[in-house]
Amino acid sequence: MTPEDICKLLKEEFSDAVEEMVLEGAHPYAVISAGRWFEVARFLREDPRLNFNLLNCISSIDLLADNRLACVYEMCAVDAADLTQLIGWKHSFSVRVVVDRDKPVIPSVSSIWPTANWHEREAYDMMGIVFENHPDLRRILCPEDWEGHPLRKDYKFPVEYHGIPATTEYELNSPVH
Repeated sequence: MTPEDICKLLKEEFSDAVEEMVLEGAHPYAVISAGRWFEVARFLREDPRLNFNLLNCISSIDLLADNRLACVYEMCAVDAADLTQLIGWKHSFSVRVVVDRDKPVIPSVSSIWPTANWHEREAYDMMGIVFENHPDLRRILCPEDWEGHPLRKDYKFPVEYHGIPATTEYELNSPVH
């Protein structure tokens, strides 16, 4: 199934949820509204024409100039016989979910693709995106008492953490933050 076919099917099933389709370039994708993302994700997984049974990755993007944050969901349909080898997928596709930076809430898809659990926790920890209905949404890389989200473009790195001095440049003794 081509990216054009996938977008056409999404548009037929969820016309109000598809905000944008980007088919040119090496990595086509559809932008899906956050309010409908869980329903669309379940369709992508369960519809036999699509059968996106493998979620490869969730990446988060800071769109600072637009005052938005986004998650990119990379998925593919793999034949059940090939799951142990992870080769020869039938088709792949990406979905972006873009939310306001001030209230970044996206429905969790960890009940659809279990691998989303840790990816969502990482996006929460590093970017501050809240995944609604996540079974265990807490920091995964930073300590629980860490302030802020280190991969946001406007993040201010601390000069110290619990008395441990920090630098942002090699051998810089007086970092400017």
